[in-house]
Amino acid sequence: MSKKSLDEINGSVVVPSVYEKSFFKKFLAYSGPGALVAVGYMDPGNWLTSLAGGSRYKYQLLSVLLLSILVAMIMQSFSIKLGVASRLDLAQAISVRVKRPVRYLLWLLNEIAMMATDLTGVIGTALSLKMIFNLPLIWGVILTIFDVFIVLWFMRFGIRRIEVIVVIAILMVGMIFAIEVGHVHPALVQILQGFVPDKSIFTDQDKLILSLGIVGATIMPHNIYLHSSLAQSRRYDYHDFRQVKETLRFANWDSIVHLWAALIINCLLLILGGTVFFKKSDQLASLMSVFQGLNNTAVVGNLANPIMSYLFAFALLITGLISSITSTLSGQIVMEGYLHIKLPLWQRRLLTRAITLIPILIIGFVVNFDERIFENMIVYAQVVLSIALPFTLFPLIILTNDPKIMGRLVNKRWQTIVGLCLVLIITVLNIQLIVSTF
Repeated sequence: MSKKSLDEINGSVVVPSVYEKSFFKKFLAYSGPGALVAVGYMDPGNWLTSLAGGSRYKYQLLSVLLLSILVAMIMQSFSIKLGVASRLDLAQAISVRVKRPVRYLLWLLNEIAMMATDLTGVIGTALSLKMIFNLPLIWGVILTIFDVFIVLWFMRFGIRRIEVIVVIAILMVGMIFAIEVGHVHPALVQILQGFVPDKSIFTDQDKLILSLGIVGATIMPHNIYLHSSLAQSRRYDYHDFRQVKETLRFANWDSIVHLWAALIINCLLLILGGTVFFKKSDQLASLMSVFQGLNNTAVVGNLANPIMSYLFAFALLITGLISSITSTLSGQIVMEGYLHIKLPLWQRRLLTRAITLIPILIIGFVVNFDERIFENMIVYAQVVLSIALPFTLFPLIILTNDPKIMGRLVNKRWQTIVGLCLVLIITVLNIQLIVSTF
């Protein structure tokens, strides 16, 4: 396939030669794509499951968060390897291996998944605007169409500037939740104990279902497609195998560092829920409930503080806006890779956002823009992503096991076995999540 993935940014970032010695200089050059991917691991779906886990079981599900991110690191490493070794993104690699009807079916399935991803960002942004400015949800939803122009404005500066903006945004969100958790003084020993898996996770039905929700909300199709393309944004000599191996190594370091950052943010959310709302889960039914509860003495006692409420809302706004960048890029990868057509980015973004907004607005009018029902839409979006996930992960493992595509970087046998076992487990967990949701 002659068309490069995300052609406007492919190979646009110069990196040091493999023969240079500075580790730190190389790490900075390769750092950035992992931040864009990490955004998907702390979207409103993750917020809901982390906060719910803390409010119901205090810190006991921290071990589930840790396990989820470790599995995510493995899956993202396969995605990176596909991009670096084959110089194809996942959609392109699948496209050249399947017949046209299958290709169109996979495109449709993944297009729906991209819209579900976009939906969580729309609702999260609209809710944050409601929290901060008391803006009615209908206007918050409509205003999200203008983030099309925000994304386009960012794209003018190149992928490197976008990566820096996203890294700063992640740091801001992390600092906000660190401040909030510091304000509520959690029990450090209990937090550390929470990272040790407890057998009750498997014996307690409600705890198991919530754990499945955490796992199901963590790994999403758009991140796999996105990383296989962003790994190619660095300009390396793909004829030099040493340079290719170094590119793969630093791209994985970049992914690991930023996924740890996403883990820390999700842990802070769970700790916040566990410290402030434990045994008050009846008052923590939604993100809006958290916003209101942080400033309600009847819920959190003398910890109530309007600053904490607005910091929470501001963090939600940041994640909603930056998720627009990643959902735009992922949608472009899926459309171009499967259909072999290219739309101008503004057309692609407007089309995706319009398709997402229409059902949201219809449902909104039907339910009179009820906040709780709106947040339930985030839960159902996670179910859609869960259905699409096996159709993303199984091809990923199979393709990275193909020497014709991967060359010398083809999977080792144990890597393929581990990958397939993890995908099978994730698939079973997602099926259980879907069944429990309905």
